[in-house]
Amino acid sequence: MSQIESQNTPQPVATRPAHLVSRAIAVGLLAVAVSGLLSFSGRSNSFGLQTAHAQNFGYRTIQGKVLDDTSTPVGAATVFLKNVKTRNVKSFTSLPDGTFRFAQVGMVDDYEVWAARGKGKSAVKSISSYDSRKEVQFDLKLK
Repeated sequence: MSQIESQNTPQPVATRPAHLVSRAIAVGLLAVAVSGLLSFSGRSNSFGLQTAHAQNFGYRTIQGKVLDDTSTPVGAATVFLKNVKTRNVKSFTSLPDGTFRFAQVGMVDDYEVWAARGKGKSAVKSISSYDSRKEVQFDLKLK
């Protein structure tokens, strides 16, 4: 056998250099993806395979008004936002028109919100991590 013939003869996989085997695997995976056997659109393909997508764990805004027992807006009330899991508490002083706003509140945790001013305190409102609303709005009534 001449030297030219031995170069063109296929070698068994075990004797091929490692970089050629890696390249062959990469080309094969690319061919599978291009042929549509793997679905990246979230829909099932002809083989019934499903693609998993990550959930959107973004942020939400919690806002509303603090009101007294006659539904008059209460300014300078302290509104508390408590992360139920970490027990971290943030506060906001309501504006003169009674409004409050907490921005960039994580959607993966549960929260409790309440207001207080002087001897008055509102009922505690709960916001669940299962609540998918990006904007949560409610009134807190002082008693």
